[in-house]
Amino acid sequence: MDQTIAWFTEQLAAHQITLDERQLAQLERYYELLVEWNEKMNLTGITDRDAVYEKHFYDSISLSFFVSMKDIKKLADIGSGAGFPSIPLKIVFPHLQVLIVDSLNKRINFLNHLVNELGLEQVEAIHGRAEDVARLPKYRDAFDLVTARAVARLAVLNEFCLPFTAAGGIFASMKGASLAEELQEAAYSLSELKGKVVQQYELKLPNEQSERHIVCVKKLAATPKKYPRKAGLPLKQPLVK
Repeated sequence: MDQTIAWFTEQLAAHQITLDERQLAQLERYYELLVEWNEKMNLTGITDRDAVYEKHFYDSISLSFFVSMKDIKKLADIGSGAGFPSIPLKIVFPHLQVLIVDSLNKRINFLNHLVNELGLEQVEAIHGRAEDVARLPKYRDAFDLVTARAVARLAVLNEFCLPFTAAGGIFASMKGASLAEELQEAAYSLSELKGKVVQQYELKLPNEQSERHIVCVKKLAATPKKYPRKAGLPLKQPLVK
């Protein structure tokens, strides 16, 4: 076992996560494809192997340190980019049914190729705007856990993500910097979209020591009919008072 994998498995073991050879091979293939496709299109600014394992794989899986994945059946990842956090989570917790929504078709092509290459089942990658996809009955109020990693401010993310979240489910926003100001600003959108902040978690990446924040929002009731507003509006005119 090389140094990177030894470090990575040790870090996960500290959180009672053990990976078998197939899972480790899937992550390694993920890394290879990420670097390969990154030469043709901009998927990530991080291509160093150690950094990908820490800042993408470990960072994605860290959500499971705080949210019990065994209680989650359906996961939606909004604005997933190159598949973070949903694909590493799917590799580690194969029982998850995953929906990935991204507005860039090139990224969806990469994700479909990736899912195929890794032999992952029950992963659907959709090209579309979150505001449009959340209007489809199949996806509305349908997911136990919805995630977004470094996509937009919380007031905007609430409108992107809470319409996908089932009543009683959780929207987990994965952020870098501290969130005090964003949380204040998000109060109105939370009340409009039937969400309530129930937990906030903080961690540091083991090597780099950069801060990560996870805000867990519980969905209290079904999404009001008027939300989400039409594509583009949440970003241009966030629900703030």
